[in-house]
Amino acid sequence: MAQVPQTFLDGLAVRTWCGLALRALGRARAEIDAINVYPVADGDTGTNLYLTVESAATAVEAVFAGYETQPGYETRPGYGTQPAGPTLADAVRAMAHGALIGARGNSGTILAQLLRGMAQVLAADGAQPRCDGPALRLALRRAADSARQAVAHPVEGTVLTVASAAADAAERADGDCGTVARAAHEGARAALAATPSQLGVLARAGVVDAGGSGLVAMLGALVEACTGETVDTEADRPAATPNALPDPDPDPESETEAEPAPDADADAGACAAEDGGPAFEVIYLLEADDTAVARLRTRLDALGDSLVVVGGDGLWNVHVHVDDAGAAVEAGVEAGRPYRIRITHFGLGDVHTGGPRPPRERAQRAVVAVVPGQGLAELYTEAGATTVLARPGEPPASGELLAAVRRAHAREVVLLPNDAELRDTAAAAAEQARTEGVRVALIPTRSAVQGIAALAVSEPGRRFDEDVVQMTSAAGATRYGEVVVAEHRSWTTAGICQAGDVLGLIDGDVAVIGADVTTTAETVLDRMLQAGGELVTLVIGDEAPETVAAHLETRVRESYLAVDTAVYRGGHQGALLLIGVE
Repeated sequence: MAQVPQTFLDGLAVRTWCGLALRALGRARAEIDAINVYPVADGDTGTNLYLTVESAATAVEAVFAGYETQPGYETRPGYGTQPAGPTLADAVRAMAHGALIGARGNSGTILAQLLRGMAQVLAADGAQPRCDGPALRLALRRAADSARQAVAHPVEGTVLTVASAAADAAERADGDCGTVARAAHEGARAALAATPSQLGVLARAGVVDAGGSGLVAMLGALVEACTGETVDTEADRPAATPNALPDPDPDPESETEAEPAPDADADAGACAAEDGGPAFEVIYLLEADDTAVARLRTRLDALGDSLVVVGGDGLWNVHVHVDDAGAAVEAGVEAGRPYRIRITHFGLGDVHTGGPRPPRERAQRAVVAVVPGQGLAELYTEAGATTVLARPGEPPASGELLAAVRRAHAREVVLLPNDAELRDTAAAAAEQARTEGVRVALIPTRSAVQGIAALAVSEPGRRFDEDVVQMTSAAGATRYGEVVVAEHRSWTTAGICQAGDVLGLIDGDVAVIGADVTTTAETVLDRMLQAGGELVTLVIGDEAPETVAAHLETRVRESYLAVDTAVYRGGHQGALLLIGVE
């Protein structure tokens, strides 16, 4: 009889797990969103889990990309000599860190802590280079326990219950990684089916726990990554349907930032909110030491509910529901350095009670645009667009763009990525939106100034195809430039630049290397206007000199007849200056 090969988890298997989990959550996202009823029925659990895993997968891919730039070779038993790649410790640390910094809502925050707990075992000093069955049992137990400890007031019938049941089932399994993963998956499925009997609001709505459903999908992906065998995903679909649920599209006017409203589902296991709850959800990353975080937990627990604080080693993800959002942020400032702060007002309807919101009528057409700064976000919003804020160094994921398309709540959507590197991301979001019945046209704008030009000619009264053609034509007729500061020494199309040099880019390529922002900007503008133009658009970043806009306006007025200038404030947009010439 042939011997069955032993299954294990290594760096490559972790990468596979991330990809499989992302696809599984992508398939189940809408159904998980639909069953999110407690304590805040804002219909975002599936989306937030997807975004969290997308961030984790991106971090793992970055680690693998680093190895691919400097390939070496290693010999692996049963595989022969292959290009060297990240170790198990490298991969699980990246997965946990990516989930932590990208965690969305309570569901994502809890998942980040589950992955961190696993990493504490699998990446510990002296850990084996490949995870076997006993190590996976220990990792799943640490994951469940650490997640429960991160929640201020655990409640049964949530993802915490499902995680504990998975760990219990894994501990009873005897075998390799595949055997342990299967046992954990089966234990989680059984626990998920029982959640309505543990939490009254789930029973009344006729649903299982949304976060727990997402964890079952994650564990199913782990089984496939370990064994290569596809799990019956139909059996993992939410086993119940809601009796009455709110519109899963968040109210676009209820948020303080141009991004999807984070979820606040039962996963935090915080105080039951069936009689109403706080008005705001506050989430931020925090750099602080353990002592300060302990004090922060106490303070935030007194301010509100649904408190979850996860992380460690100086970096934390904080999530809480409060009535005084300012006080929650102030507590973070006193504890350390909070950043990536997101404050969401729960808006119309008492979402804490799971009561239905009034349905919103779909608009016929909308524009969704990625913008690099708050100033441009306000400009685009005033023009009627739904915006996604791209912070410097933090490009939005496809899930964020998809959430914005849903937030636009229209039958037809024009999508403006405003960045050449976001074209594939935007295409993935558009494709998913089409499967949901939304007609989406992707205009491959490469700069926010091209998006401004496209938005300026949009006429919702035109036929959709005609409008898209006119917007595409306007964007394509707009040359774009930018002025930035070089972060490090590198080769460019204009020669070698040093860190701190001022770079002028035209249509994405470095055209000028200078020392002064205003002089470099003037050179870029002159070169762009050599081919003619009727309108110059200047978007000034916060870090640009105060005089640069006035200087360039004067240059255009004195040197180029019949050319108009429009100036906007972009805020903290990464580039010192964006230039558009139409």
